Amino acid sequence: MKGILIFLVVFGLLVFVHEFGHFIVAKKCGILVREFSIGMGPKLFQVRRNPTTYTIRWLPLGGYVRLASKDDETELSPGMNVILQLNNQNKVVRIDASESDIPVEGIPVQVIKADLVDKLVIEGYENGDEEKPVRYSVDHDATVIDQSKTELIIAPRDTQFQEANVWQKLATNVAGPLMNILLGFVVFMIWTFTIPGPATTTIQSVSPNSPADVAKIKKGAKFVSINGHKTSSFEDVSKIIAQSKGENLKIVLEKNNQTTTATVKPKVVKVSGQTVYQIGIKAQSDDRAISKAKRGWNTAVSTTGMIFNALGGLIRNFSLNKLSGPVGIYSQTAQVSQMGFSYLLAFLAMISINLGIVNLVPIPGLDGGKFLLNIIEIFRGKPISENHEAIVELVGFGLLLLLIIAVTGNDIYRYFIK
Repeated sequence: MKGILIFLVVFGLLVFVHEFGHFIVAKKCGILVREFSIGMGPKLFQVRRNPTTYTIRWLPLGGYVRLASKDDETELSPGMNVILQLNNQNKVVRIDASESDIPVEGIPVQVIKADLVDKLVIEGYENGDEEKPVRYSVDHDATVIDQSKTELIIAPRDTQFQEANVWQKLATNVAGPLMNILLGFVVFMIWTFTIPGPATTTIQSVSPNSPADVAKIKKGAKFVSINGHKTSSFEDVSKIIAQSKGENLKIVLEKNNQTTTATVKPKVVKVSGQTVYQIGIKAQSDDRAISKAKRGWNTAVSTTGMIFNALGGLIRNFSLNKLSGPVGIYSQTAQVSQMGFSYLLAFLAMISINLGIVNLVPIPGLDGGKFLLNIIEIFRGKPISENHEAIVELVGFGLLLLLIIAVTGNDIYRYFIK
């Protein structure tokens, strides 16, 4: 249960930050955000703060930002029964199209035709009187209650996504992935302050009867070189010891401005089935804030580079085992959560950066695919035709769906069956 809860928190945070990126940039660009939803499926809770409706849905996997667009126009079909609420200027300010049995205050109307995009009018028969149709003007900021009983603001053409200029659309499309990458950097900066500072080349302690103790190495000594190789960081020390294969190491140390030389033979130790070499020393940490911050930044940068390299390797040599979906992320989250809070933070940061980078891949169905269309529009000076865009999106979504099914099946086999 603990693993499931932690997974839901981690996954929910990743989705929230991603969608918040799209949301905040769209609003800054003047694009109407009709709904900001966390979760999928039936609505659990909703609150409307003009002009956006914020919803929480029952299935805590995923989420979305519903932008006003040509694909999200509210359609009132002929014959539909709606209830209209008017303001003091006799303009429609609320449309109940849910066809619910619960009575709502307003005028019952059977729709003949409606245009909530350009003309902003509704024509219909009032109170079932089919002899005299009535025409109503609709307020630009009117709301509509849809079949799921979610109340949204209507989407006039001037508020729609496709009416924004190409740079505004581009910024909105890439904002989600960039927010995930930013979240990863922020979490790595938090992580670095939850653990001791980076190790230095100064020895804090020596384990009794260890190879270092036998060689009479004392705490407070500083590594100068090993086998003639200068050791400017503890990573240098660890690397040389790890590559020693248990052979003698000639170590030059400095303490109180005096230089000494020691010969140490690393011992072989089994750690989680892996063969490692140790000399039995613990490095002194550098707990200065600037050192910790530098480590957090460098870790975030190196993680970003590794993910790009892994993505390149996936393109060159594709394998489902190199991919993970929600099932794989759940399994990994459950394992990492047992290792401690700092490990969970590092995992969250890595997953967030990974999600951001993968979403920028120029594949239809991902944000990167939309970004690619924006770039094409910039060079062409006009967008590609709606039909061609729809075909590309449909094919891309189909391929992406097949990939998700394959990855999920492979994750189930790897983590729960194999």
